[in-house]
Amino acid sequence: MSPAARKAPATRTAPAWYGHGELGASLALVFPLVLAYGVGALLAGTISTVDLPSRGLWRLCGQDRQIYLLVYAALAVGFLGWLGRGGRRAALSLDIAAPVVMEAAIYGLTLAAVIDVILARTLGLGAGDDAVAALGAGIHEELLFRLGAFAGLGALLVRAGVRPRAAWLAALVASSLVFAAAHHWAGEPWDERAFAFRVLAGAAFALVFWFRSLAHAVWAHALYDLYVALIR
Repeated sequence: MSPAARKAPATRTAPAWYGHGELGASLALVFPLVLAYGVGALLAGTISTVDLPSRGLWRLCGQDRQIYLLVYAALAVGFLGWLGRGGRRAALSLDIAAPVVMEAAIYGLTLAAVIDVILARTLGLGAGDDAVAALGAGIHEELLFRLGAFAGLGALLVRAGVRPRAAWLAALVASSLVFAAAHHWAGEPWDERAFAFRVLAGAAFALVFWFRSLAHAVWAHALYDLYVALIR
């Protein structure tokens, strides 16, 4: 494989509809985390209220643990086949995966402090531990709200004739608002601090997604959630 093919996800000079990163390499880096999360959520008995894919799969499996685990085993086998057929194994090599995860950790672990300062000094709001702890499953939220809502909406607006800068700004704002509101639509009581925190967090993750890659955004969000779980 050529050296160019072994580059990390965020090496594209001109952004595609999904940003500057390489989508195939990002999916290769993210999918093992998706598998680990899916099985871990089942064993722990807790699935985020906004984790619609896992909840939908659980219902489709008739809430049968064995069937659910068999589905994830099939997904793992399919993923290994996809890696081999597409020549994407290099994305999982240590020299590529480690810098992505380390950079994502910086984004994820500094996010709460930065947003807390913004809320406290500009809006007079404190983020509060309850807002931090309720962010939910970062993996599926990034796939749904960043790849789906942000990138998908932005691409649709551009195709509809909206100027690119305006289209992506509108998609950034809309996806961040929907991301924050989805937690309350799912049943969480209204809290202006939590809502404001998630709007800014959604915008921050969208910028990481756009300027770095989907893999950076997913790992940053997942490591952030892990950090919050450990300090509670």
